[in-house]
Amino acid sequence: MGLLWAFAYDIVELLQPGSFSLNTQSSGGALPELAYFSFTTLTTLGFGDILPVNALTRSLAVLEGLVGQLFPVILIARLVAMELEYQRTRKQ
Repeated sequence: MGLLWAFAYDIVELLQPGSFSLNTQSSGGALPELAYFSFTTLTTLGFGDILPVNALTRSLAVLEGLVGQLFPVILIARLVAMELEYQRTRKQ
C-alpha cells in the first residue's frame, strides 16, 4: 500500500515539480525518497524531513495518514468478527 502512495506522489511530483521539499535531488528520480515519505506517513511517524508543499500533496498525505490509521483497525475488527462467527458456527 505504501508503494502505491509513493507512485501517486511521484506522479504528482512529475506533473508539478517542487511539490515536496526533498532533501536531495538524486539523478535516479524522487521515487525512493517519496517511498520513504509514504511509509513514514502511512505509519504516522512523520519525521518531518520531507514535507508536502502544495495543497494537493498535503491533502494526499492527510488521506494516506487516515488510511494508515483505519486499515489496521478495520483488519483487526474483521479478524475478530471472523473468529466470533467461527466460534458460533462450531458450537451449533
